[in-house]
Amino acid sequence: MELGLVGLGKMGGNMRERIRRAGHTVVGYDRNPDLADVQSLEELVGKLSAPRVVWVMVPAGEATQATVDRLGELLEPGDVVVDGGNSRWTDDEKHAEELAAKGIGFVDCGVSGGVWGLENGYALMYGGDTEHVARVQPVFDALKPEGDFGAVHAGKVGAGHFAKMVHNGIEYAMMQAYAEGWELLEKVDSVDNVREVFRSWQEGTVIRSWLLDLAVNALDDDQHLDGLRGYAQDSGEGRWTVEAAIDNAVPLPAITASLFARFASRQEDSPQMKMIAALRNQFGGHAVEKNEKK
Repeated sequence: MELGLVGLGKMGGNMRERIRRAGHTVVGYDRNPDLADVQSLEELVGKLSAPRVVWVMVPAGEATQATVDRLGELLEPGDVVVDGGNSRWTDDEKHAEELAAKGIGFVDCGVSGGVWGLENGYALMYGGDTEHVARVQPVFDALKPEGDFGAVHAGKVGAGHFAKMVHNGIEYAMMQAYAEGWELLEKVDSVDNVREVFRSWQEGTVIRSWLLDLAVNALDDDQHLDGLRGYAQDSGEGRWTVEAAIDNAVPLPAITASLFARFASRQEDSPQMKMIAALRNQFGGHAVEKNEKK
């Protein structure tokens, strides 16, 4: 099938390549002309045969809103827009309503896989009407990992991004647990090979995971993480998860504590946040702040 893809950064660029490897045609647009196949959204829409599917991979908020607004002007009834960025689920409901008034379908899709997705595939959580999801299904099949799992039609519009938001909240708590354990091991005198302790957990333990593998990768690069500053950003999803828990009276003590721990990293050079920063860089290519004192 044909797909228009808007946003060709670290995620979008790799997604374009994986979809093309599956035999589909992708026309990509990015503000950086060195990455783009076409020079404008108008040209992108013109290159696609109706009914069209256009997938948006730009930052949440104003950038997504502006892109959806413009596509609403350019596309025709029967076309479908997919928001694969990290938008808030309440924005999805707004976008779906705006596009539906013009006869254009809308699907929201939470995407997980980071810089590893090109080779490993992307976990996909999508929401929308069945008919609109069916239009995009060949692309979902191309992007997902091999096998029976890794993709889900989570529910109506907004369900995909809500599921991805909760996924990221769980990710916060898991990373925080590894980081706290690492700091405690580093602190005591009796343990003199923390990296190999982490490596030993990779087989046969109940806490083995891909995040643990990435932690070992980070420690192989910098055994004591001396080169990193103990500062970790928080994405919107962590805050939104806690807000949704409050709205629905659902207790999330571990996820909430992990979010507040990141706030603490803004106040001091936190050893735990060195591990959090290292893990975020490993799985998502997120920027880290170097320790200037090293």
